[in-house]
Amino acid sequence: MKKGQIYEGVIQKVSFPSKGWIEAEGQNVTVKNGVPGQKVRFLVSKVRRGKAEGRILEVLEQSPLECEPRCRHFKDCGGCTYQSLPYEEQLRLKEQQVKELLDQALTGQDVSYRFEGIKESPRAYGYRNKMEYSFGDEVKDGPLTLGMHKRGSFYDVVTVDGCQIAEPDFGKILKETRDFFYGQDIPFYHKMRHVGYLRHLLIRKGTKTGEILADLVTTTQRDCLDGLDERELLASWKDRLLKLPLEGKLKGILHTENDSLADVVQNDRTETLYGEDFFYENLLGLTFRITPFSFFQTNSLGAEILYRTARSYIGDTKDQVIYDLYSGTGTIAQILAPVAKKVIGVEIVEEAVEAAKENAVKNGLTNCEFIAGDVLKMLDMIREKPDFIVLDPPRDGIHPKALKKIIDYGVERMLYISCKPTSLARDLEMLTECGYRVEKACCVDMFPWSANVESIVLLSKLNVNP
Repeated sequence: MKKGQIYEGVIQKVSFPSKGWIEAEGQNVTVKNGVPGQKVRFLVSKVRRGKAEGRILEVLEQSPLECEPRCRHFKDCGGCTYQSLPYEEQLRLKEQQVKELLDQALTGQDVSYRFEGIKESPRAYGYRNKMEYSFGDEVKDGPLTLGMHKRGSFYDVVTVDGCQIAEPDFGKILKETRDFFYGQDIPFYHKMRHVGYLRHLLIRKGTKTGEILADLVTTTQRDCLDGLDERELLASWKDRLLKLPLEGKLKGILHTENDSLADVVQNDRTETLYGEDFFYENLLGLTFRITPFSFFQTNSLGAEILYRTARSYIGDTKDQVIYDLYSGTGTIAQILAPVAKKVIGVEIVEEAVEAAKENAVKNGLTNCEFIAGDVLKMLDMIREKPDFIVLDPPRDGIHPKALKKIIDYGVERMLYISCKPTSLARDLEMLTECGYRVEKACCVDMFPWSANVESIVLLSKLNVNP
């Protein structure tokens, strides 16, 4: 098998994250974004050390598992992976993928663990409470668009006003914003030339409260406005949004400046054009104040399933000190606080920590402490030792040095929540090597139609009765 050659084959299985396996000429080839049972034509893009990677050029035959995608943008948009699979098949596939990764990571564990399957999202459609859209063009030098990146493309953008996974109000705000700036003939930010004004549109909504934030992200390159007054322009955009017939209510309309060279939604400075720069969301009887850039689960109803499951796994924590590491806006900490002696949250994003402190006060919780800083460094500075540890790290998992410090506390039990099961599996290998065993695990599908899934694992120290 050689790089650059084209082959045909059937995808035999799909492992996380959306990695399809095909056998061709006696060799395994991995391809992205396929589903089990599809017959595809693919180009071999890399061959190294006996391993081959390919790129799907065409689906020759649909899988027997497939159905008609509900979203009209599916073939072009890179936002979803499994729109052509019935939801029940997605659940089965994700459950199988996570179980396989856990089994591989725990091959050295002497005792078996209890795998409790996958819990579905309360909403399969319209569940996302946050979207980040990009300004661009659908083809080179084409007209202005606003939406998601095309599948497999870093530059091309598809307008997705009919997106099936976002809150319905988002499509209305997206279309109105695109139409407004299209009529003004204002250039978007070109990632290669680093020239242009329009960058992103960030929208967030409280599923329970209905409160919405809309944030236009631009550069400070006002010379691109060709004589237009920026303040008048933003005021006109704001007025257009306020006239929209939305199911929810606009709590705030914002303008954020971002001159980063990277294609990220970054906050250099934010101005409030209307209302407030935050909104509220309710989870499990608690209220959370959310700002444009603070971390919060993108599926509010799914988050309630996730945290309710986590709380049931943790069990009785009366008179215990709990560490909530990588605590974000302190959601887990505040859910556990009523049944614990004290909860100490550590989070590197200062804005999230400030939001966590405000949320705790609003919820009447006096036994929460939130610390801003890197977990690796902050663990050396906290005097109170934990009785229980909750881990909810970012996608890449826990730094090995930080994980070693966590293990050295020697707590009897800990809970690991992960949005990337491959990172979880890697960290579990170190945890089991250092004297912990997995008692039970399950998945929660927080991201229907995508390849992602949340996992929850309860660990206990060997020779300790849980």
